[in-house]
Amino acid sequence: MLKATLRSFLAHKGRLALSALAVVLSVAFVAGSLIFSDTVTRTFDRLFASTAADVTVQPRQDLRSARASGAVQTVPAALRDRVAGVDGVAAARALVSVQNVVVVDHRNRSVGPTTGAPTVAAAWYPTARSPVRLTSGHAPRGAGEALLDADTAGRRHVRIGDALTVQAQPGTFRVRVVGIATFTSTNPGAALLYLDPAVAGRELLGSSARATGIAVDAAPGVSDAELERRVGAAVGTGTYDVKTAGEQAKSAAAALGTFLDVVKYVMLGFAGVALLVGVFLIVNTFSMLIAQRTRELGLLRALGADRSQVRRSVLTEALLLGLVGSTFGLGAGIGLAYGLIRLMSAFGMNLRATAMVIGWGTPAAAYAVGLGVTFVAAYLPARRAAAVSPMAALAGDGVAEADGAGKPLRGRALAGAVVGAAGAAALAGCATATRTAQAASLLGVGVVLTLIATVVAGPLLVRPVIRVLGAAFPARFGPVGLMGRRNALRNPRRTGATAAALMVGLALVGGMSVASASMSASFDRQIDRTLGADFVVQNGNFMPFTRQIADRAAATPGVGLVVRQRITPIAVRLPDGRRVTTSAAGYGPRLDDVAHLTYARGGSAAALADRHLALDAGYAKDHGVRVGSVLPVEFPGGRRAELTVGALTDQEAADGFGNQGGLFLGLATLERYVPNGQDAALYVNAAPGTDPARLRPRLERALRSFPQVQVRDQADYKDLVHDQIAVLLYLVYALLGLAIVIAVLGVVNTLALSVVERTREIGLLRAIGLGRRQVRRMIRLESVMIAVFGAVLGLGLGLVWGVCMQRVLALRGLTALAIPWGTIVAVVIGSAVVGVVAALLPALRASRMNVLAAIAHE
Repeated sequence: MLKATLRSFLAHKGRLALSALAVVLSVAFVAGSLIFSDTVTRTFDRLFASTAADVTVQPRQDLRSARASGAVQTVPAALRDRVAGVDGVAAARALVSVQNVVVVDHRNRSVGPTTGAPTVAAAWYPTARSPVRLTSGHAPRGAGEALLDADTAGRRHVRIGDALTVQAQPGTFRVRVVGIATFTSTNPGAALLYLDPAVAGRELLGSSARATGIAVDAAPGVSDAELERRVGAAVGTGTYDVKTAGEQAKSAAAALGTFLDVVKYVMLGFAGVALLVGVFLIVNTFSMLIAQRTRELGLLRALGADRSQVRRSVLTEALLLGLVGSTFGLGAGIGLAYGLIRLMSAFGMNLRATAMVIGWGTPAAAYAVGLGVTFVAAYLPARRAAAVSPMAALAGDGVAEADGAGKPLRGRALAGAVVGAAGAAALAGCATATRTAQAASLLGVGVVLTLIATVVAGPLLVRPVIRVLGAAFPARFGPVGLMGRRNALRNPRRTGATAAALMVGLALVGGMSVASASMSASFDRQIDRTLGADFVVQNGNFMPFTRQIADRAAATPGVGLVVRQRITPIAVRLPDGRRVTTSAAGYGPRLDDVAHLTYARGGSAAALADRHLALDAGYAKDHGVRVGSVLPVEFPGGRRAELTVGALTDQEAADGFGNQGGLFLGLATLERYVPNGQDAALYVNAAPGTDPARLRPRLERALRSFPQVQVRDQADYKDLVHDQIAVLLYLVYALLGLAIVIAVLGVVNTLALSVVERTREIGLLRAIGLGRRQVRRMIRLESVMIAVFGAVLGLGLGLVWGVCMQRVLALRGLTALAIPWGTIVAVVIGSAVVGVVAALLPALRASRMNVLAAIAHE
């Protein structure tokens, strides 16, 4: 049996190669994601461990997103003297390091990274643990001198002697590059600017008496843990965060983990789609191969092989397929990880391909995935093969039974109806739910169940749907069109399984297209209703910017009003006992002149009054908040206040400005508790009698020295929102592309095996006058029918999902429903093209058959 199995496997290696490709793709994404994330994690673990001081004293970081406010939490620089006197401290130094700066070259271009990595300005303290070392020029001496890292200097063409302008929270100052520092380890993609320690505090923090932390070196024989205990006792752990080198490295790695998780989950999403679609391909391939080998299997049974041996033979072929696919997939995954590492280098994160980490878990996961998916996919065909009786197989009566074509679909109908009813009930519950969490959970359950129901009941829909879709074929293509349609109808199970591969990808695209179009329409409506300013000035990456920009905008001729916005993380204790961490916006006076807010209670004057705040009426109702309620609020840096609810908004969105609960307050109140912050946006109105179209170029000229900010009108603002939503949609389209690639392989495999199965039939058709061109057309029409059938099912299912997704979004205030009909029509047309492409090789092979040999084929 083993020899027969191996011989059979090698006899069909060409046909199995297409199925193996699906395994290769899925395993490649799994292995590549694990290798890449392990490599980045190991690299940065080494970086953080090698550069962290033995013990570090920092301000308490209760609210981790404090960077959004642009405010820098500090400690007294004099704390360094207290720490230096602790027993066991060999050395202590005050650190100055900030990320709220922008560095501009003499061409008025930002020298910072464009990938989201920070621009860090710090005091120059060279130690054995420094991530960089001075390689050119000299260290900065006094005000006006700076070092720049070599990667940034090379990327931005900055040389020693060049002048740079630094925009920091205290103000703008100019420096001359006097030296270049080269990274001694991995460059995480940041731009580093170093200043003389004597002036860094004053220039970057506004005072030499402030520091961002204290770095402590342990004396010989003193452990980090013991030193942490002693320093903590001296400075007070309730006032400051005191961490060992290991704890500091772990904290830094945790912040990096969010980025790694995004990359890993995106790649695992691709692997999941490849696995799901690949299952259909493998099931179809094995079903058809077994159906064509019924005589061979029947002969084995007649010679003494029992059912279990036949089943094991088929499963052994599947495991061989999985083994080959997993091996090539693991190799492709290593190549994919290498490509990602090179891509990260192009974006400034200089990972070393030679340091690639391939842990034991990666090949284990690769082979588990590859072998598992092929075993599961081949199990049903294997059972079906073992169930065929020897006499029926030898007589040729077991072909339909082995392929499942002759079995009734009653079982599928019942199972599909039960699962589909449960899925429909879940989606109906999602559409009527009043809480976001409940609606999202029901949506997830409904999506899974309706997908399963559609796959199970798909063969039942083949005949009615394809008869409608192919109704015009006989009139348009004559007998060839009729035969193409009948071939697609011949085996509903096979057609349904082949189309299911394409259906999965298109259902995902249909649902996400509706959701993204609805989000765009909702944001457009919200912007039209709430944004009353002529222009919005924002940073390109939404990070805060210096107060000087507001002053420059206000001084521009023709500007009548500038309303500043600041964002800060806060924690609010609600009357129902919940402590909610969210973000709050602070606005300057005359908010009503730049925003059209609808209030359920109160107004802007009460909302922006001293020690007051406003929040969304619906959110307030859910948590027992009323006008006049006093809410305990925590701000970054441990500052606490009790603020009175002055107004409740009634916006179309659950929050007017993108924060949970829609909390906002007066800028004066915010600046009292979060001083030295930076602005997130400016809302600018033209002065009476000034044409906004003429004001815009003046405003852009006035802000030219601040290249990080852009001036946007309403149309630009909408485009910005659309671009943000499009990022998600591009990911979905990439998933669709992967699904289409595997679906095409499935259609090619199905048609190729179908041509072999129908060799005698095609020979007879050729003998009675069917030309080669007509044979090719018949195969193409069958392929188009299968592809369009999958598209119709997928888009129909996706539209239902998309409408339900929109109902979930509506609970967050995004109430507009938009159906992207252009996208849907384009996808259907594209599916027909996919069908034509998939049929090229099988149709060519069918048309080149020798007529006499085909007629004699058994």
